[in-house]
Amino acid sequence: MSRVTALVSPRHAGKAVAVALSVALSVAALGLGGCSNMTQSEQRILSGAAIGTVGGALVGAATGGSTVWGGVIGAAAGATGGYVYDQVKR
Repeated sequence: MSRVTALVSPRHAGKAVAVALSVALSVAALGLGGCSNMTQSEQRILSGAAIGTVGGALVGAATGGSTVWGGVIGAAAGATGGYVYDQVKR
């Protein structure tokens, strides 16, 4: 059993994996083409949002809640974290 499926109930395991994979592929596609002209601050905020989206979706699925709302809340928290991290690094 993989770590992802161990964190979620069997009923939600497939959905959580599908969400995580789709978000990861989307972020990878953006990373390959869209981030070359971004500032370091923008890159940190986007990275935080991407990581937060995946984490939030997994937590939402693990708790039996909505993976979509988990992803949205995770994205907001991750973007905020990326911004704070950027301000500390300056």
